[in-house]
Amino acid sequence: MIALLAAVSALAADPVAADLVATGVATLDTASSDPQVSSAVRWIVLLTSLSVLPGVALLMTPFTRYIIVFSLLRQALGLQQSPPNQVLIGLSVILTLAVMKPTFDQVNAEAVQPYLAGTIETGVAVDVGMAPMRRYMLENTDRQELKTAIKVARITRPDTLEDLPSAVVVTGFALTELERAFVTGVKIYAPFLVVDLVVASILLGMGMMMVPPAVISLPFKLLLFVLMDGWSLLVLGLTGAGS
Repeated sequence: MIALLAAVSALAADPVAADLVATGVATLDTASSDPQVSSAVRWIVLLTSLSVLPGVALLMTPFTRYIIVFSLLRQALGLQQSPPNQVLIGLSVILTLAVMKPTFDQVNAEAVQPYLAGTIETGVAVDVGMAPMRRYMLENTDRQELKTAIKVARITRPDTLEDLPSAVVVTGFALTELERAFVTGVKIYAPFLVVDLVVASILLGMGMMMVPPAVISLPFKLLLFVLMDGWSLLVLGLTGAGS
């Protein structure tokens, strides 16, 4: 990152380099006006944007909350590598796609397809595509976290939510998802913590101090989780489908 900033600064300071950059941008704009070249340029921009999609998925969708909650569940059960990380990540991605499907469909219909068809420019496509995402994030952002994001950005409080910069909206939404994930983690830990305490007390009363309580409590915690249909309850609670 430091090297990248240094390179950008050097380009800005060097008049020759600045002219080369300006020439390259002008050439790209000219190529984009050609119908045959325009389609190829659009596909290049789209494929390049795939490199930032993981970050977008982490910050603008509930993926962050899902993966954190599943990781806390694994720790609460006392399991080390089961379910493996690949399974938890895959489940989080599938749930994210299911919950965000209406929003993604709107982005695809209003921004992606018109952009690929060449009816709208890149900047317009980004603005149109961000509108449904901003709406989803604002609907699922706590006002306190949004105030924190405004303070972090050091901007004056706008009159309407539509005037908020997208970076502030994403920050507030990410903070909200993190808070909700940890609140859910506390609720998950509570019953399993009771099981651990009961098992530890019984072993201590029996004088079996050399036996690790986690080894004895693990099957009881798994049995409790299965009997209460834990996976269904957790998924319904995370996605809001059970409300």
